[in-house]
Amino acid sequence: MLKGLGGLGDMAKMMKSAQELQTKMAQMQDDMANMTVVGEAGAGLVKATATAKGELTALDIDPSIFNGDDKEVVEDLILAAIKDAQAKASQRAQDEMAKLTESMGLPKDIKLPF
Repeated sequence: MLKGLGGLGDMAKMMKSAQELQTKMAQMQDDMANMTVVGEAGAGLVKATATAKGELTALDIDPSIFNGDDKEVVEDLILAAIKDAQAKASQRAQDEMAKLTESMGLPKDIKLPF
């Protein structure tokens, strides 16, 4: 198409690839808002659900942990479950980004903002 224009053909190809990457990244952002991960603590007594973007969406606490003066233990379990969900969300986001960059022919470990 742009044969004979030297490097302009390559530039057009690069621009098209950049636009395609931008479109795919926008779609991935939307998809990540719908992907969920579940973090757990206390052998599943506390479960935190988050989107792959890291937004906490639910918290499930087994009622058996509310006995006596275990307030600090309960708080620690809740915090641990949330941190676990956030770590899983971060990993899921990295995995999805790696799939996207690999499908575009880019290095798997390239760091792109999102």
